[in-house]
Amino acid sequence: FLYLFFLTKMRDKFLQILIIVISTVLIIQLFSLQVINKEESEIVGKASVQKIYNFPERGYIYDRNDKLIVSNEPYYDILIVPNDVNISDSIQISNDFNISTKDFKLRLEKALKFSKIKASVFLASITKEEYAQLQEKMWRLSGFFIQKNSKRKYNYSTGSNLLGYISEVNDYEINSNSYYKAGEMIGRQGLEKTYELELRGKKGVNYFQKDKFNRIIGKYNNGIYDTLPEPPKKLKLTIDIDLQSYGDSLMKNKYGSIIAIEPKSGEILALVNSPGYDPSLLVGRERSSQYRKLNNDSIGKPLFERGLQGQYPPGSTFKIINALIGLQENIIEEKTVFKCNGGHFYAKNSFMKCHTNETTFSDLDNAIYTSCNTYFAKTYKEIIENYQTPSIGLDRWTNYVRSFGFGNYLGYDHPTGKPGFVPNSNYYNRWYNNSWRAVTTISNSIGQGEILTTPIQLANFAATIANRGWYITPHFVKEIENDSINNSYLQKNLTLIESKYFEPVINGMVNVVERGTATNSKINNIKIAGKTGTAENFIKINGLKKQLTDHSIFIGFAPADNPKIAICVFIENGYWGSRWAAPISSLMIEKFINKEVDRKWLEKYIIEGNLISEYLKPYTENNFKINE
Repeated sequence: FLYLFFLTKMRDKFLQILIIVISTVLIIQLFSLQVINKEESEIVGKASVQKIYNFPERGYIYDRNDKLIVSNEPYYDILIVPNDVNISDSIQISNDFNISTKDFKLRLEKALKFSKIKASVFLASITKEEYAQLQEKMWRLSGFFIQKNSKRKYNYSTGSNLLGYISEVNDYEINSNSYYKAGEMIGRQGLEKTYELELRGKKGVNYFQKDKFNRIIGKYNNGIYDTLPEPPKKLKLTIDIDLQSYGDSLMKNKYGSIIAIEPKSGEILALVNSPGYDPSLLVGRERSSQYRKLNNDSIGKPLFERGLQGQYPPGSTFKIINALIGLQENIIEEKTVFKCNGGHFYAKNSFMKCHTNETTFSDLDNAIYTSCNTYFAKTYKEIIENYQTPSIGLDRWTNYVRSFGFGNYLGYDHPTGKPGFVPNSNYYNRWYNNSWRAVTTISNSIGQGEILTTPIQLANFAATIANRGWYITPHFVKEIENDSINNSYLQKNLTLIESKYFEPVINGMVNVVERGTATNSKINNIKIAGKTGTAENFIKINGLKKQLTDHSIFIGFAPADNPKIAICVFIENGYWGSRWAAPISSLMIEKFINKEVDRKWLEKYIIEGNLISEYLKPYTENNFKINE
């Protein structure tokens, strides 16, 4: 009886509390609608009152060394209130604004669609010179007035896809977010999009009284309804703008990407995309036409961020992860030796060729610095066959690989990206009807076959090795003014490999540069740990698969014993890894650590190197249309 009595009392109390809460919410909402918003709607509805927004300057963007990358410069918008426009003067108005009468009608129709009595942007981004010429004409242009704003100013001609750009809001954005009105600007792509709220600030509003001639005569009601704009926040990036610009110079006439990361912090030091474009092209009234030109370049694809969106086979760089998994699974030890007969027969009439035709015996160190296919094919095969079924073995292998950040978007603070692809047993079961073995998937051992990675994942992989088994999510923003960065950019992500297994692998990576496949990339007094990669490259032409020039890849970090920079360089159609990717990586490392480059001969060779003709060759051979 006491229990039932208690439940009854609690139910009555709960109903009373619920009624009070609901009533309070309704009262607040009614007050807002009938008093606060009603007051504003009455003001806006008055034909004699003009509402003009006051926009704060967009937030400045600095590099990690406080160098100003993006600032602002003033521009002006011509706003229109359609009901106040004298349509019979359309020809004169068109001449005053230096536009065609057809263009005038289209812009007027757009404004009418928005509102007959509310102001909207008629002509955006006029210059100071155009503004000066129009000032003396505005007295007779009824229904038009000028609003001051600011546009982006880029102090460096690099990092366009990294930074993104701003442009006018579209209909979807206007309908989905009440803050934005027609003609206003919003962050588009890149960090401008990710940090839109921080960079835009919050616009203020001023109400002006108009006389019977539609001339503004002063503040409405002494400005008691006016609001001040809230200033934006400055961003300090993780990017080293000097290193970024240097990377641009090295990638001239080459297609590909460079990504450099500070291993201990996950801060991205450089994100170079080639071909790129000057970010100033997407500023002002010519932005749309310039964007179309860039977007129509179907060969170079400058708007395609290769470092984040490009999905490629990782090639021999992936041998490192198979070495680590083999050590963790006790499949191999540092001194484990495999025999190589110039390659590996992994099935009947199936031969994986190695880099030498001679019979050799390789331990782990030798296998890494000579990039022995046989060693890693045998290691991978034993990893998969170490379990009851190939499916269990492969899924175990997949879990290891994914713990390094492969197969997902990583979580960086940029809206662009691709996840890559790491196959699991379900994938092969669908393709081979549950009838496959380790040798069926043997290409995974050398980074070919079904595996796809992005350059940023490979750079993060290099950073993870440098940290001996952990990484911090790569990110582009170091500090936000009066705010903090996302906490996920401060936390360690642990792999499934114990730290002790990284040392023998790192020793092999050091020898890659000291006496292996990348000896052309040695730097005096800087010990680099790295791995070259050569990824097979195919294209489908008229339904046929044609092999093209391989991609050149290098991953690494330096100094090997106290890493300050981890890097991935990916050169499309760059032949083998040591030809282009490795020396470019070493120049970037030297530039970052020493602040200057002594190997001018190598720098000259790279800067003057031209791979564009090789890139275009398969298209020109088959009469593909190439954009100028």
